[in-house]
Amino acid sequence: MSVEHRPRAPRLPPRWFIRLAWSVHRGLYRIFRGRIGLWRPRTNGWGALRLTTTGRHTGRQRSVIIGYFEDGPNLVSLAMNGWGEGEPAWWLNLQTHPDATVDLVDGRRLVRAHAATGDERLRLWARWREIDTNLDAFAARRTSETAVVVLEPRPDATDPVPGECT
Repeated sequence: MSVEHRPRAPRLPPRWFIRLAWSVHRGLYRIFRGRIGLWRPRTNGWGALRLTTTGRHTGRQRSVIIGYFEDGPNLVSLAMNGWGEGEPAWWLNLQTHPDATVDLVDGRRLVRAHAATGDERLRLWARWREIDTNLDAFAARRTSETAVVVLEPRPDATDPVPGECT
């Protein structure tokens, strides 16, 4: 008797659970005024940052907590929308208004976003694959390519952060 062993696709929790988990995470961040909810990336793990973008339709500030890793001075994330279809709103906002702010464990930074392409995308995707061995299987669930988002320090980073008193 021959039994064929196929690798099983990694299982994702239901969409409602993913959305609930991120909502709870944002709530804890707010309740504890940023003292918990963000962390630095570990050697083979990702960190969490708070990204504040400008809404593409409203022009209002929108914040979200996303995973990232560091690539030199740059911060790298994936526009994955919980591995569901469509682009996350924060990535759509950054495509319209690429200047944003990020809150990290050690403070706030002004950043400018762009999608990694070519060799840069291949290199950064490979780094994400080291962090998450199921990355390709999760990405295969989406009909569109998952953008690798690079948040690089803004040249005008010495200017005050919008919304902060000087």
